[in-house]
Amino acid sequence: MATTYATGKRKTAVAKVWVKPGSGKIVVNGMDLNTWLGGHEAIKLKVVQPLLVTKQEASMDITATTLGGGYSAQAEALRHGISRALAAIDADFRATLKPQGLLTRDSRVVERKKCGRRKARRSPQFSKR
Repeated sequence: MATTYATGKRKTAVAKVWVKPGSGKIVVNGMDLNTWLGGHEAIKLKVVQPLLVTKQEASMDITATTLGGGYSAQAEALRHGISRALAAIDADFRATLKPQGLLTRDSRVVERKKCGRRKARRSPQFSKR
């Protein structure tokens, strides 16, 4: 089986993901997953969640490039990309990933600032007198 490509997105982060059969090695931006995320164990679990759900953690090699956003948004974009690549590989994976919500693009982004306001919705302090 050849390499499968998918793109994952979250907030302003984008992850380009290549999945191929292998030994379960994950390389992100030229670093392994532990080096890339350091001690953030909960975020590491988010990244490997699609592999755990489809029981492919030891049989797929993942190479990814992430850009934009912070490390947490990049990790969630990576999770989205891995899920989409696995769904492209096998329809049975799609049936497993879809109910978990892993194929849905989380469309929540930061609301823009409006004029006359201090932030997106925060009004200036009101003074009665």
